[in-house]
Amino acid sequence: MSVTNTGIGRRSFIATSLIGTMGLSFPFAASASSAQVAESAAGDTRIREFTINIPDSALDDLRRRIGATRWPDRETVPDTSQGVQLARLQALCDYWANSYDWRKIEKRLNQLPQFITQIDGLDIHFIHVRSRHPGALPIVITHGWPGSILEMIKTIGPLTDPVAHGAHADDAFHVVIPSIPGYGFSAKPRELGWGPERVARAWDVLMKRLGYTRYVSQGGDHGSVISDALARQQPAGLLGIHVNMPPTVPAEYVKGINAGDAPPVGLPEPERVAFETLSKFFARSAAYGAMMVTRPQTIGYGLCDSPATLAAFMYEKIAEWTDSNGEPERVLTKDEILDAISLYWLTDSGASASRFYWENNNNNFSSAAQRTTEIKVPVAVTVFPAEIYRAPKTWTQRAYPTLHYFNEVDKGGHFAAWEQPQLFAAEMRAAFKSLR
Repeated sequence: MSVTNTGIGRRSFIATSLIGTMGLSFPFAASASSAQVAESAAGDTRIREFTINIPDSALDDLRRRIGATRWPDRETVPDTSQGVQLARLQALCDYWANSYDWRKIEKRLNQLPQFITQIDGLDIHFIHVRSRHPGALPIVITHGWPGSILEMIKTIGPLTDPVAHGAHADDAFHVVIPSIPGYGFSAKPRELGWGPERVARAWDVLMKRLGYTRYVSQGGDHGSVISDALARQQPAGLLGIHVNMPPTVPAEYVKGINAGDAPPVGLPEPERVAFETLSKFFARSAAYGAMMVTRPQTIGYGLCDSPATLAAFMYEKIAEWTDSNGEPERVLTKDEILDAISLYWLTDSGASASRFYWENNNNNFSSAAQRTTEIKVPVAVTVFPAEIYRAPKTWTQRAYPTLHYFNEVDKGGHFAAWEQPQLFAAEMRAAFKSLR
């Protein structure tokens, strides 16, 4: 992908309540066949405007590849215990090839202010939307896998313009949504070392480059791990963090959970349920992560060559991890799901995103592995009911000595901002109210 580099002609955008209808025009198009962002010269700290413009040839190639899929035979069970069912994936791919329109989400993203800036030798893509309300609190929000910036865009309106969404002006945020290196339109690392710690340092550089001397951080999935790393680093100006997939499992339970054991006798009910849920997850549903942690390049060949493989790999987890009883179309539209899958395909991120698992090979659920007790800044946690596991308050208080906000909500899953943007925004307002 080639990007026209310019000076920072428009550094920020004052949000309106109609984020989806803003008629912004960014003339600096990014056209691509390989979807590889051209990096700036070493040491260049400019913030350059960015517009997505995937060429028709890439979309034509996608449809051709879907049509040429060699399908496996049908599963031998009547459920999803062997993976995504053939009929469901064929229907999704048929819609992808014949009815889905990438240009709609491309246009929507291009109505938002997007930028590229080089940090630590790597070009980082991000959305930056400033609130019109004075005193708005800057927040950097980080996605995970199989997520992207698309998870967060429905929250921009509620966060930047709370008055239009039933809240108060003093609840407003300035919103920064970066793409993790190797994901989306950020550049792909060409060396080892781009794990959570390095990404966290990059996010602090980004926020200060944007002129923010005080800010908060939020994340789910990889974003939780990155927010935890940022909190451990305690950079000047970081006021606190919020995570919605907190690593709270006590060290004494990690081995048993990883082995798929039954919960110890006598655990309080919330802890027993959390132990049992995670034990079943590692026993039956964690192979995707083990593959990416150990062989990201091997799995990358299929994810980068076959749209059907990529769709199956991502759709399975979207179905399992949404608050939808395995039917993600109950909470997300089919187009939203395909927007997410298409972004990975069109940016050729199957292997590079998987390599982040190689870099981050600790147990993301273990408080000891993520060294949460080292965190000194205030921590907020929201537990969504269909998360991979529901972190008990007892474990959370033990994991985070500086926990200052904990709430269990009644709907939403792993992709909280994507599934429940209004609720997610309300949680951000409550979590960070005392830190303004």
